Amino acid sequence: MSNISDLLVEAATLMLTGMVFVFVFLSILIFLVQTLASRLPKEVPEAPEIPSRATTSNTANGVSPSVVAAIAVAIKQHRQRNA
Repeated sequence: MSNISDLLVEAATLMLTGMVFVFVFLSILIFLVQTLASRLPKEVPEAPEIPSRATTSNTANGVSPSVVAAIAVAIKQHRQRNA
């Protein structure tokens, strides 16, 4: 019977050693990833393209090109923020 209890103690020791090793490894990995992420430069969004004045065909609908450009820029910024 003592042989079984020795095996159980050894198995528990191995299990705890493995769990501690995995915990320490993942903690170090998370720390390194966060450190590297904080050191990377932040992504600068591209300047939105303003449609050229060649799209004056919209004025026939009663919408000025500046309004169309403002809407296009707003939509692009919204998509970049929610992407």
